[in-house]
Amino acid sequence: MPALLPSINSTIVLKKIAFGGLRAGFRVGGWLLPGQTLRRAADLFGTPLPATRARAAACDPAGAVLGEVRRGTQRIATYTWGDPARQPTVLLAHGWSSYGLFLLPWVQPLRDAGHAVVAFDQPGHGRSDGRRSSLPEFAAVLRQVADHHGAPVAVVAHSLGGAATMLALAGGWQTGRVVLVAPPADPVAAGERFARLVGLPDRLAGRLLEGWQAQTHTRLDSLQAHRAAPRLAVPALLVHDLGDREVPWAEGERYARHWPGARLLTTEGLGHNRIATDPGVIAAALDFLGGAVVGERVVSSPNLPYGFA
Repeated sequence: MPALLPSINSTIVLKKIAFGGLRAGFRVGGWLLPGQTLRRAADLFGTPLPATRARAAACDPAGAVLGEVRRGTQRIATYTWGDPARQPTVLLAHGWSSYGLFLLPWVQPLRDAGHAVVAFDQPGHGRSDGRRSSLPEFAAVLRQVADHHGAPVAVVAHSLGGAATMLALAGGWQTGRVVLVAPPADPVAAGERFARLVGLPDRLAGRLLEGWQAQTHTRLDSLQAHRAAPRLAVPALLVHDLGDREVPWAEGERYARHWPGARLLTTEGLGHNRIATDPGVIAAALDFLGGAVVGERVVSSPNLPYGFA
């Protein structure tokens, strides 16, 4: 391992240099070539990082049966452990710029508990076809993969996969229980974070979100957790880290506050990605899937914005 440190550090430095150049390009381009800059930002906003392809290809599927689901002309890669036709199935849903096998640490604990497990790569991710995707498409593909393998008894979803699970349920799809790990609750806030991250001038950030709505024929406010969650009855466990720098803890809390009967499990020191494969989180989630009471119930009222019970 020590012999690898120089190359790892060099890679980190190169990435920082490249990212710094991207931000500088967007700042300057926003003033000199606003239309071109906006089109470039919109393309980047809807395109997963290409590294997901390499990581997925290099990941050992650990005995999974590799399959596919056809979505028009696209091939959606799937991974199956066990027999969904005979065993209660848990669906694993990854997040943006991730891949199905990222959630591989969940497989053996779920198998030991008697479940079949199905994971998949969203369009533009992992081994699946495509180059771009979006939250509405994440929800539609999740439903299609689930229907192809039979109704799952539960879904475990990370990051944008969690938001997609909520939208699928709000659209009438059904499952028994859900575990949402670090789910974003507000696409408007996510778009604003993206604009700040790449250095897009404020005067173009609003146009970026307007363009996304026109392209997807979807109003961003309809995707917000506080609008969809109140009409859901599926038992839900929300898991979120206080120090999450990509999706603030308050967004996980928002799910738990507005989702009837949902509970919130708060962690510290796990961030946005490590929380998704942490052994303690997996153990607590399996307890929840087995019917145990896990986490805290978040309550709210006009006089109490939120609190724990």
